[in-house]
Amino acid sequence: MPQQVRVGTRASALALTQTGHVADALAALGGLAVETVRVRTQGDRVRASLATIGGTGVFVTALRDALLDGRCDVAVHSLKDLPTVPADGLVIAAVPPRQDPRDALCARDGLTLATLPAGARVGTGSPRRAAQLRALRPDLDVVDIRGNVGTRLGRVRGLDPTTHATGAHIGAEAPHPGVATDAPRGDLDAVVLAAAGLARLGRLDAVSETLDPDVLAPAPGQGALAVEVRAADAVGDTALAAALRALDHTPTRRAVVAERAVLARLEAGCAAPIGAWGRLDETTGTLVLDAVVAAPDGSRVLRLAARGPADDDAAADALGRRLAEDLLDAGATDLAPLGPVR
Repeated sequence: MPQQVRVGTRASALALTQTGHVADALAALGGLAVETVRVRTQGDRVRASLATIGGTGVFVTALRDALLDGRCDVAVHSLKDLPTVPADGLVIAAVPPRQDPRDALCARDGLTLATLPAGARVGTGSPRRAAQLRALRPDLDVVDIRGNVGTRLGRVRGLDPTTHATGAHIGAEAPHPGVATDAPRGDLDAVVLAAAGLARLGRLDAVSETLDPDVLAPAPGQGALAVEVRAADAVGDTALAAALRALDHTPTRRAVVAERAVLARLEAGCAAPIGAWGRLDETTGTLVLDAVVAAPDGSRVLRLAARGPADDDAAADALGRRLAEDLLDAGATDLAPLGPVR
């Protein structure tokens, strides 16, 4: 009999899509019998700004609780939502190949960041994106928003909010439609979303401009997924442990370890105005890392880079911490509200 594995996920269309990809991969790699378990998180229940309710980590706690109390065996997270402080008894057993880490502008009439008119209303729920947008275009009105991808796209004048994803793990089973009935409609000129999420949902048609990391630095871990399990389930010769090892993508893991080390050393929460982008230089075999700390009002932006060996996770972590030290020496604490990790 194949090993039975329950994969925990949030119930949003994006989370279901991401979890579906991981569940299919685990089933194929390990011959597992996979069942998806939906878990409702605080971030799904509360509509307040993420910054006021504890950052994007509010999407993680309930899934971790479900792992620890045995309601599921695997949890799939957007890695940018995962706090840098590890949970006792749990490990990130696999980081699958990363999708596009960049942010994407979804604007009315095909407008770009440069061609949006002065005073245009641009929505985002990310302090990181908001700070960098204000630095790039101080004449824009950056609006704090919440909601799933369909809800956010529906707030842009002229954009179709309908989710086009048709994967087997989405559809009639979803507990709520793609667009909240009480959300404003057409009150914004643009929104900024993660390109990877739009790609996973089949909504790249809504993108008017993809923003390169040297223009708008992505969140640490953006575009990557974290597959978390109980520590005991990540080792040994079980079918699940073998499938997790096969699913793990070393270049992606090293890059996100370095990015998250910046966040950890700066003692910043997931919602801090900090960006980081790591990637493997295939020519030299070294890890390249850029990091940005921005003042929330966009008045100042500090950007530094470093490179180092990519031999193992420890080397990647050391690179990220070294770059964070450089940021601190350059005055990062004068720009952003850095403090203990939540």
